Formats: sequence, structure tokens, C-alpha cells
Amino acid sequence: MFVVTMHSLSSTVRMHNLTNLTSERHDVLVIGGGVTGAGVALDAAARGYRVALVEKIDFASGTSSKSTKLVHGGIRYLPNFDFALVHEALVERGILLQNAPFLVSPLAFVLPIYEGDRHPVGMPFTTPKGIGLGLLLNIGLWMYDGLSGRRNIRLHRHLRRKGVLKLAPALVPEGLKDGYMYYDGQTNDARLTMALIRTAAQYGATITNYTEVTSFISEHGRVTGVNIHDRLGDQHLTVHARHIVNATGIFSEEVEALTGTESLVKIEPSKGVHLVLSREDLKLGDAAIVLPETEDKRILFIVPWESRAIFGTTDTGTGDLDHPTASKEDVAYLLKYLNRYLTVNLTEENIISTYAGYRPLVSPRKPGRSTAKVSRTHAVLQSPSGLVTIVGGKLTTYRRMAQDTVDVLNRRDGSRVLHPTQSLPLQGSAGWPFMQRELEKKGTALGLSHQTIAHLGRSYGTEAITVLDLIAGDPSLAQLLIGDLPYIRAEVVYACCYEMAVTPYDVLARRTSITLEDRQRGLGVVDEVAALMAKELQWTPEQQKSLVDAFCRAMDTQIAAEKIEV
Repeated sequence: MFVVTMHSLSSTVRMHNLTNLTSERHDVLVIGGGVTGAGVALDAAARGYRVALVEKIDFASGTSSKSTKLVHGGIRYLPNFDFALVHEALVERGILLQNAPFLVSPLAFVLPIYEGDRHPVGMPFTTPKGIGLGLLLNIGLWMYDGLSGRRNIRLHRHLRRKGVLKLAPALVPEGLKDGYMYYDGQTNDARLTMALIRTAAQYGATITNYTEVTSFISEHGRVTGVNIHDRLGDQHLTVHARHIVNATGIFSEEVEALTGTESLVKIEPSKGVHLVLSREDLKLGDAAIVLPETEDKRILFIVPWESRAIFGTTDTGTGDLDHPTASKEDVAYLLKYLNRYLTVNLTEENIISTYAGYRPLVSPRKPGRSTAKVSRTHAVLQSPSGLVTIVGGKLTTYRRMAQDTVDVLNRRDGSRVLHPTQSLPLQGSAGWPFMQRELEKKGTALGLSHQTIAHLGRSYGTEAITVLDLIAGDPSLAQLLIGDLPYIRAEVVYACCYEMAVTPYDVLARRTSITLEDRQRGLGVVDEVAALMAKELQWTPEQQKSLVDAFCRAMDTQIAAEKIEV
């Protein structure tokens, strides 16, 4: 077994942190281990607060691993005149490119324009016979560039018809007039959340997963602590803190209700479904494609993702919040538009996997409004109980959401408001350009492929050197887990030792993206992964089998939900 220090997030550290939760009084307790909660924990810890974070399942197990994997301003919000939201998101996009250069990279988007289109990029209005829409789009893209300010990636440009087809050869050529290319960013949402968690831990935050808040403790009508259930050890613990932050996304209303006061939170969950496809099947290059138009005025992206492509997303109503799935109707909706604009004619047989998540939208005042029209802006709310709740927002704006939340705590305490995360490198970022060369050199010497070395860099940054150190100690860890994907056995050990992975699902769905990228959803490799984990975490054979069975059941349920009836 590989020995790790207390600075890592191993299962041993998790047990130590559970003790710390109860034995120490914290300044700030964050409920929720998604990207927003992780961001709040880091921001508060960086300002000098004693911070604890608890998550009821695993880090990024909800919405924060179910996004389109984009760091973007939200071009679709421009036609709705949400300029403040777009500007905020574009500023945050620039900060992320600066603070996590290994995790966030620029991505070109091709926006084709067809004869007869009336509502490109979800425009709520149109012009007679669509005349002048190209000019309006050009003005909108100039605004998009301008709202980025000095942090703009690159200016958009007009593409002739031939240029559009060169960059996106699978587009239907009939009726294609011309198009535009603009730029946004791409990230791995679950890895971004993990980088935030690890960075917060470096700043002293006490962090645990699989610890669910069951009730609040109040004194004189103000919340002063929580009772939590350790779902792994089946023990009940009490945690006290001066400030408690509810960063549970779609569960915010449910958590606030535990205080016994009237909820200030109105959440209207909106389900977003994505298909994962082969880039080869789509003839997709290195640029993403924006599909021009849908009847319901939504915007759909085809985004390159490693050897795969992500296509989505829907924007529909609610369902089981704990287990969001792609229904056969969701899949049929996406395939309809894919085959309308592409020449490849794909069916459900071409789908590698699907995934679904809920956006925590703040409910509109007018009932019956489409969730596609609800603004993604965020709000920090203070309950009469003293609970602070952060709601709304989007992946790109997590840092600003966290900053605004901790500003409220600063003002409560009468302390000076500072914003350290504006220029705080996330773990794995410091010295990245230099370490990238070292990684290539050392990885090649250990016999790793270029694809695997590049993948390790994109996932771990400078921390990838630690993954290579594991291989140096045990060369068998260099083996690929799945033949056509870059993941290696060492990542399983690393996840156990450094990233608090405690179930096969943690490794296969969140520390890696195997459940999304593998045609078998990880079912063919779960036994191997569990065996590696069992050695590190000292599972009994019974525990190992139980955890494997739980993963298989979860995957079987997901696969069954998305089957299209022919």
C-alpha cells in the first residue's frame, strides 16, 4: 500500500477529518461538495476562516459532473439582453484560464447560418424572412468579444460557406450560407471540483464526503451547528460553526427546510441531458459546432471531448433529483436535431453513453415560464435562522458565487473584505508550463503513450508527477484500464490516496470520466478497479463485492432508462 501524508485526502485523512469535525469549532461550515460548495470552502479558507465542508454523497456527484464541460459566457443569453450575466461569466472564464491553465483551455466554436433559419442561438425574436440575422449575429459576437475586455481569448471571425464545411465537414451543405467562429473555454467539471477541494484542503479546510446533514442545531433561533450522518461508518456526529452556508444546488430548498423556518429559496430544477458519441462518427475536428436552430428556441452544442464528442443539452422539467436519467424522449429529441443538421444519420446504436443533471435555477415569479428562459444569475440569501444560501448561477461563475457568499460572512463579522481567489492558482497550476515538459520527459521514460501523458496533464496538472511516481514504484500501474481510452491503473491508486475516492463509482464516474467515455460504462473494468481499491482501502471481500454490485445496479438502471422503444 502506498503511504500518504496528512496533506492528501486519503481514507485515513477522511477518518481524521471526521474527528476534527466534532472536536473543533469552525468559523464556516459549508454544506455541499459540488463546484459551488468547493469554491466557497476555498474562498473562506483563503481569507483565513477555519472551514469545514460536508457532502452527502461524493464530490461533484450531482450537477457538477453533468455539465456540457464548458467555461463560457453564455452566448445564448445575449439575445435575452442578460448583458450583466454574460459579462460576469466572461470575466470568470478569463480568471479560470489564468488560475487553472491545465484544466481550462480555449475552444473554437463554429456557428453555421442556414437559409430559412429564424432563431439562431435561441434568439427570442426574428426579422422578416430572416433578412439581416447574420448582421445581428455579427453585432452580438462583437459584443461578446467586447464584454470579455482584456481577458478575451480571441476575436470572432466571419467564415465563408467553404470555411464552415472545412471546419465542420459533417454539416448538411444544402441551404448553408456562411457562418462565424468564436471562442470560449472547455474544462472537466468533476476534475475542476476536485482541484478546488484539494486546494481548499491545502488552505486548512476540513473536508469529508458521504456525510449527510440530517438536522440543524439552533440557539435562540439561530443555527449554530448540524447533526450529520457518516454514511460509510454509519455513525452520527455533531458539528458546530459560527456561519453555515447552504451550497447544495437543487437541494437548497430541502436543506433550508431543515432549519424549521420558512424557506427563502425557490428552486426550479431544469434537466439537461447530453449524449456522448464518437468524434469519428461525427467527423468532428478540434472545433465545437453550434447547431443553428431548434423549434423550441434552444441552443445545442457538439463539443469535442478527448476521443469522444458531447452533444447537448436539453432544458426540460424535473424528475427524481437524486437519480437524473436521460429518458427515451430526451434521446430522441437530441438525435432529431443532430440528424437534421448533420449528414451522418446517427441512431441510438451510435450513442456511447448518456448523462443527465439538474440546473439549480431560481424559480421565476411568473408560473408556467419555460426553464429555457430563466436567467442563470445567482443570489446569496440570508435566512432569519442565520443560514446563508447560495443559489442559481452556473459552472463558469462558481468563483464569483463563492466570493459573493464569503463577502456576506465578512460583513457579518465586520472584517475587511478581500478577494484572494481572483489570482489564486488551483492545485496543479503553479509552475505548470515548466512541469509539463518534465511530465512528458518522465512519462515517456516510463513507457506511457503520448495520449496518456497528455490526459494526465489535463487532469492533474503538476500533480501528474505524483501519478508517475506511483508507476515508478510499481510498473504494473502503467497499464491502461480500457484499450481505447487513456486512463491507467495508477489513477485508481492516486484517487484513493489523494482524492478521497471510497467507492468504484467515485473513481469511474468522477475521478475519471470512464462511465461517460467507455462503451461499456465501466462495467467491464469495475472488478479490476475495485481490486486495486480494495488493496489501498483494506476492504473485505464482502465489502468489495457489495460495492461492485452497487455500481453495476446503478449503470444498469441508467442504461434501461434511456432505451428507445422502436
